[in-house]
Amino acid sequence: QAQVVESGGGLVQAGGSLILSCAASGRTFSSNAMGWFRQAPGKEREFVAAISRSTGSTYTADSVKGRFTISKDNAKNTVYLQMNSLKPEDTALYYCAARYGTGSLYYTGTYDYWGQGTQVTVSS
Repeated sequence: QAQVVESGGGLVQAGGSLILSCAASGRTFSSNAMGWFRQAPGKEREFVAAISRSTGSTYTADSVKGRFTISKDNAKNTVYLQMNSLKPEDTALYYCAARYGTGSLYYTGTYDYWGQGTQVTVSS
């Protein structure tokens, strides 16, 4: 069993920045990829960004490309999401997830463990 814990959410004005952190622990081997998703009230959970542990390859949704950056610290088994130029439409509960198997990084069903989410609210 693994645990995934997010931190760093909060309230920020439009145009501001936040950095989210996500730490995965509890398995004898590390996840091979980690991703960020978000879910706004009344909407489905959507892909934001993902990163491969081995190659460092990153994948980012078009809606946040150029504003959000995902990065990792393998030694800490931690992933970060740097969010710049935030917009009110970025307001959502942000989830981190860990993948230990295979499958598309854009698909929620690929991930094995999920955190509880951290709220990001962007005021206009």
